[in-house]
Amino acid sequence: MKSKDSRLQTLRMLISSQELCCQEDVLKALAKEGYKVTQATLSRDMKQLKVAKATSLSGKYFYVLPNETMYKRVASPKRASEMMLTSGFLSINFSGNIGVIKTRPGYASSLAYNIDNTGIPSIIGTIAGDDTILIVVKQGVTYTEVVDDLRNVIPDIK
Repeated sequence: MKSKDSRLQTLRMLISSQELCCQEDVLKALAKEGYKVTQATLSRDMKQLKVAKATSLSGKYFYVLPNETMYKRVASPKRASEMMLTSGFLSINFSGNIGVIKTRPGYASSLAYNIDNTGIPSIIGTIAGDDTILIVVKQGVTYTEVVDDLRNVIPDIK
């Protein structure tokens, strides 16, 4: 049996990378990933993740995660289990006490979640979009220290 944390991570990836319009679509996507859950469990998971509905440019509603301000979607998404094999990290740049991490579309929200929940001492917090994460760095911390701390969450960071 797969763990709840694993299911929530998969759910984040699915919502971030696909236009899922109803809970039935989400249940089918989870089933493809090997998660057989009830509608009630899915509702609780979505409430815990603070999933909301947003409108696409075409007027169609779909699920989004908090702080997703850019609604880019991948035309032919990979399975969530495949996407979870990589962090999706592309680059990191700093200016003052702010860092900007660029990711592949759909990866920023789950990566920011991991950064926030790892308790990295050099980072105060994050704000995530679809493919960009803003990190606020504690004053007096060097960029090298931040990158070293992030290696626990993003193994392919340089």
